[in-house]
Amino acid sequence: MHLRGLIGVVHLPALPGDPAYRAGGFAGAYARAWADAEALVAGGVAGLIVENFGSAPFVKGSAGDRTPPQQAAALALVCERSKQLGVPVGVNCLRNDAHTALGIAAACGLDFIRVNVHTGAYVTDQGLIEGEAATTLRQRELLGARSVQIWADVLVKHATPLAPLEPETATHDCIDRGLADAVIVTGAATGAPVDVALLERVRGAASGRPVVIGSGLGPHNAQALLPHADAAIVGTWFKRGGVVREAVDPKRVRDLVERCSELFASV
Repeated sequence: MHLRGLIGVVHLPALPGDPAYRAGGFAGAYARAWADAEALVAGGVAGLIVENFGSAPFVKGSAGDRTPPQQAAALALVCERSKQLGVPVGVNCLRNDAHTALGIAAACGLDFIRVNVHTGAYVTDQGLIEGEAATTLRQRELLGARSVQIWADVLVKHATPLAPLEPETATHDCIDRGLADAVIVTGAATGAPVDVALLERVRGAASGRPVVIGSGLGPHNAQALLPHADAAIVGTWFKRGGVVREAVDPKRVRDLVERCSELFASV
């Protein structure tokens, strides 16, 4: 699979058991997520990625601190229904639970997972997170899920590498040593734009693997960024007023899809 175009984010709201949860139960969370997924696909996105975004503060996702079971179950239910919309679907178990994401992807027939820290070690608001590429790749083999692609962030947002790390080295680590299928480039935080120079450096080091923009894309910077990328994950811009916790605005989806359709890097 070589996914090209805009990938809309389906943010699950806070669930029962999460600190920010207030009302509506699981059924209310599913209804909100499904409405967003349908609006994104109707607006023309090329794919979807489902995240437990409302469940902050996030667990690390590493061994001994995996995604809580109710979050994993909710993600699986939303992913399964989203597959019925006819576009590729991925999942991201925040903060960094590739183990659970692969289980969901294998069970639901998904196309890819996103891993924020696939290789290396990063200081984050969850503490020190170390990549688990060795166990992630072996779990994919055990599940017979080789068709599930691993999309790995390079110098991921909301994180600082434990030791200084050049973008080229981080990219080679993800692809050559971590065997990632695609790499993702983000700004410093959710909704923050990607630096063009950083994007160019990662693309130059990616050895032909797909490069995906992971944050901050909008009509104001699409023309500068998209010629250096194969795809872009868009969450914040697609929401009403560009506010990340609002519902998806179908008009904003249609407008950005139309603006970006001819801007992506040549295959």
